[in-house]
Amino acid sequence: MSSHEHQSASSPSTMKSVIALLCLASVALAAPQSLTPDHHAKTIRDERVDHGDGNFNYAFAVDNGIETEVAGSPGPEGAVVMRGYYIVPLESGGAARVEFVADTAGFQPSSDLIPTPHPLPEHVHELLRIAEEFERQGVQFDEQGHRVN
Repeated sequence: MSSHEHQSASSPSTMKSVIALLCLASVALAAPQSLTPDHHAKTIRDERVDHGDGNFNYAFAVDNGIETEVAGSPGPEGAVVMRGYYIVPLESGGAARVEFVADTAGFQPSSDLIPTPHPLPEHVHELLRIAEEFERQGVQFDEQGHRVN
């Protein structure tokens, strides 16, 4: 079974897991964060719309800086496609915003706070250029790396 077939076959259960995880994260984010006993977080926005056809939207915000907005729609093979964001306050001040897409390819977050790989060294770029030139010229190699033509 190819990875594409495996992904499609498991996408409904994967999407259910992603939705459950997002719901759990929303509940956890809504919990008071580092609040003093005399301060309780108050919901300042709570909007929920279910269009009845598999499309939905919800938005939630708390006075302590936690916020989320999500839009969902039916996807292939019974999956749900969701797009949205969440914002949480940082202990150092400011807030972290994470935008995401959740679909048959899984949960795909995007944020300046998410670590990214280091850039490739220049010599690696040069080796890739050489490999592309060999490919354009039709040069072929065997399993041991010896040129065969």
